[in-house]
Amino acid sequence: MASGQQINVTDLDVPQLADVRRQLEEELTHLSNSYAQLRQAQAKFRACIENVAQVKPENLEKTILVPLTNSLYIPGRLSDAEHVIVDVGTGYYVKKTRAQALKHYEAKVEFIRTNLEALQETIQKKQENMNYLINILQMKLQQQQQQLQAGGSQVKVG
Repeated sequence: MASGQQINVTDLDVPQLADVRRQLEEELTHLSNSYAQLRQAQAKFRACIENVAQVKPENLEKTILVPLTNSLYIPGRLSDAEHVIVDVGTGYYVKKTRAQALKHYEAKVEFIRTNLEALQETIQKKQENMNYLINILQMKLQQQQQQLQAGGSQVKVG
């Protein structure tokens, strides 16, 4: 397909329709994987919000488990209940107040939410396109089958 040019799928033959279907399937798979990854990122930021909420003055000097990775925690003591270290990406960390950290993570969650909504709309449109394409493909295959049956029922008398 030429970029920027629209083609009516009813004008395509069966092999071309099959190619378009494969392309749509690949796009849907990619978009669905992206959606799942965004949901995971959103869940991580929500977990960060919960973790920041646990940093409070009444937990000062208490022993806590400090996450080094998703599955590795080490014991530590909370020595500053007003500040946290925030991973701002690409290996950079910034010291922020609890309120600043909460605001940071809430903004991340909201940003991802709007991207998820847009991505969901795109997936839905692609799925509608796929359903339409499948209907056209089935119609064309039925027409071919009918033509074959009509051609085979004609007997030549000589």
